[in-house]
Amino acid sequence: MACIPPVYADVYMTALPASYAAQLRQELALRSRLHALGRAHVESYGANPVIVYAPEEDRHGNFFDAAYQAILAHPQWLRRFDKVHAQAARALPRPQPDPGRRWRELDSSMSSDALLMNIFCAPGVARSSPVCHGLGIEAAADPIFGWKARVPLANGRYDRTEVDLRLGSLLIEAKLTETDFQSRAAAIVESYRDFDAVFDRDRLPRVAIATSRRQRASEFPENFSQERESELGDPELFSAADAMVYPPGEAGYASYQLIRNVLAAHAADACFCVLADARRPDLREAWFQVMAAVKSASLRVRLKILTWQELAAWLPAGLQTFLDVKYGIVAPGATPSPIDASDD
Repeated sequence: MACIPPVYADVYMTALPASYAAQLRQELALRSRLHALGRAHVESYGANPVIVYAPEEDRHGNFFDAAYQAILAHPQWLRRFDKVHAQAARALPRPQPDPGRRWRELDSSMSSDALLMNIFCAPGVARSSPVCHGLGIEAAADPIFGWKARVPLANGRYDRTEVDLRLGSLLIEAKLTETDFQSRAAAIVESYRDFDAVFDRDRLPRVAIATSRRQRASEFPENFSQERESELGDPELFSAADAMVYPPGEAGYASYQLIRNVLAAHAADACFCVLADARRPDLREAWFQVMAAVKSASLRVRLKILTWQELAAWLPAGLQTFLDVKYGIVAPGATPSPIDASDD
């Protein structure tokens, strides 16, 4: 517990044993519950509810006011709200005060895309000297959210991969509470034209991808060893024998999003940066694994990782306060505001 700031100790203790993602989700949920007071919002159904905000004229509870007003004035940025929340129908109450509106992914307090837009849509941020210098980009760059890359496939076609943000020559993948960088079957990953030119495939993280659901041995006893048939038929031994069985999986690669985005940076002769939370060392380690498998030194030096906390140090004071209160994101060396005092 020595590495956990005292202000977060009680949050982390109640979350253990849990993943870093679950711990961060719990903290953000606590902060959002307080931040949502006086703002239009609902809570999702279930044991661990998530705050989802609704727009209110020229403001939106999930956004820094200046950033949201800039989004409203920019049609390309506003188009990002077209993406409907995937779990809205079964997990969320109807929006208030407009029950006819459909929930959007950017409404969620856990959205990494919303956090990204809160920062880079804020007036002056993308062109500020500290941000441009820190990211290593040209000062004239305009943010392009959901940029469509063209990653060549071996069959002569292209994967129109969506990159979270393109800022000049820099591609950015943003993460917050997502569990990982997704996994894909080996056949899909290896279908990219430059896969073996860019990566040493033996050094990339592998994973078995389930092709069917988990089963209990008692459901389909004919699929399991005859040595256990007597146990499955004995009521006293049933609970011990009826273990959850994981079916054999298809060979795949972990961190598919990273692999794909490195290939996108290679194809576009661009740099690529993972933007993640300092409270997610698991994502950092996953990124280092992929970077270590890149063959070309000239490409490897164009790959980087930055934390939201490091980025926060270069931002205007008002935006820093918003990120502290709503997300617990503060510049390195600063102490986040206590959760019980997280209000406006």
